[in-house]
Amino acid sequence: MNRLENRVAVITGGATGIGGAAAELCAAEGAIVHLLDANAEDGRATEARIRDHGGVARFHEVDVRDAEQLRATFERIRTTDEQIHVLVCSAGVLRGAYCGIDDLDEEDWDATLDTNLKGTYLTTRFAAPGLRKADKSVILLISSGAGVRGGSSSYAYAASKAGVHGLQYNLQSDLGATGSRIHVVCPGGIATPLKLKNVAEGAASRGENVEAAVAGARESLGDPVGVARVLTFLASDDGDYVRGTIFTR
Repeated sequence: MNRLENRVAVITGGATGIGGAAAELCAAEGAIVHLLDANAEDGRATEARIRDHGGVARFHEVDVRDAEQLRATFERIRTTDEQIHVLVCSAGVLRGAYCGIDDLDEEDWDATLDTNLKGTYLTTRFAAPGLRKADKSVILLISSGAGVRGGSSSYAYAASKAGVHGLQYNLQSDLGATGSRIHVVCPGGIATPLKLKNVAEGAASRGENVEAAVAGARESLGDPVGVARVLTFLASDDGDYVRGTIFTR
């Protein structure tokens, strides 16, 4: 039997990268997957791939920074699935890279914190009723080594991921008391669209060959599927004895 058979999984940032890979693997393990992302083109493509392979998926176009959009999205989800067994908060952006603190634009700070940190708060807020209705549920917050073990190319990104990491302690005392298992997952260097864009920006800022830098990064960085395998394991009963923060490649 598949490890996530008939469980409902809600994944933000589910169009591409780690979120997209997690959506496909969770569906392959039998989950009913709801993909949330502002990227409609890639979101619908991921939904189609899942369905083509016999999985169950529904894409929801939503901006995780917008409370009313998220409220409406979770209301739609509840029309078919009252319980949420797995929540993956993977939506993220990286703005303000390679800026000193005196050059960091306030708009870049706000955009990064609003998506990465506020988006995680809003998502868990509106998912909470469905998580509480499940006998057991798993919340997987995607943070990063940045802001937890070290710095980042972006002050804003590091601060946002540190904030996501800190959310787990309150969530554990709140939702954990009603049966949720909460983990923060901190990927390292992974070849996501976000990371490859960051590599390109870094190469450009140093006057290096952007195409060569991105090609090199694709060779050296980890595959998002590797992190998705960790997430799928944690979402399943096999991960029931794991606790706390998990660091990956």
